[in-house]
Amino acid sequence: MSDLLRPETTHDLAGDAATLLGVLREAPPLTHCITNAVVTGFTANVLLSLGAAPAMVDIVDEAGMFAGIASGMLINLGTPTPEQRAAAVEAVAGAAASGTPWVLDPVAIGALPVRTALAHQLVGHRPTAIRGNASEILALAGLSVGGRGVDATDSTDSAADAALSLARSTGGVVAVSGPVDLITDGERVLRVSNGHELLTRVTGGGCALGAVMAAFLGAARATTHDALSAVASASLVYTIAAERAAAVSAGPGSFAVALLDALAAVGADDIRAAARVEGGAL
Repeated sequence: MSDLLRPETTHDLAGDAATLLGVLREAPPLTHCITNAVVTGFTANVLLSLGAAPAMVDIVDEAGMFAGIASGMLINLGTPTPEQRAAAVEAVAGAAASGTPWVLDPVAIGALPVRTALAHQLVGHRPTAIRGNASEILALAGLSVGGRGVDATDSTDSAADAALSLARSTGGVVAVSGPVDLITDGERVLRVSNGHELLTRVTGGGCALGAVMAAFLGAARATTHDALSAVASASLVYTIAAERAAAVSAGPGSFAVALLDALAAVGADDIRAAARVEGGAL
């Protein structure tokens, strides 16, 4: 690990996550998702289970308007049809005009030209957060041709410098998902070690996390918590729920259902007891 990336101080992420989860449940953030066709239903159910309010508005002439009234927004490039591409561009403009925080999930970019060009176009509009696996983050930074479809072929730490660079150039937060999630705003780095391998065995396990991040960013608008705390809190709550779900699951099928139950049940005490976090200033 580079000395530049070694955490130097402790961040009370568990406390932030507990607080923001409470805020989210008291005032469910309207979470606008332009996401891929494979995961739409699962993503909506994840948000509902957590306590947020999902909306999947991906129609041109509606997406931009809806971005203006949403609490937070996700743009996921998993199945970028022509209409979804146009709706995403429109929605990002609407979010910028209204100050709606938004998350870019550059799914499977690198070798695939359409989504890669769109990801580079959208990142120029300074997303509040970017979430991807290591290969996707490296590709977005121009340092790799991507992974194997949606699967990463690079380690989280190998994408650390790319994440820092993207965070500094966009002014946003970059979250690199993996066995240990790395989240940075270009000045601070947080590492979340919670989670379970079964998340990679369920379609939408990663994509839904981008929506949870958008929901936490929406909830954070009513607080003094910044985007780094919101994005990292989303990662922590989601991965703790995954651990609790895995403990009562027989395999991927039962895990997917148990994850929804765990997201609905996880509370402040669970977060404080289970959090495995390190982080601080660079």
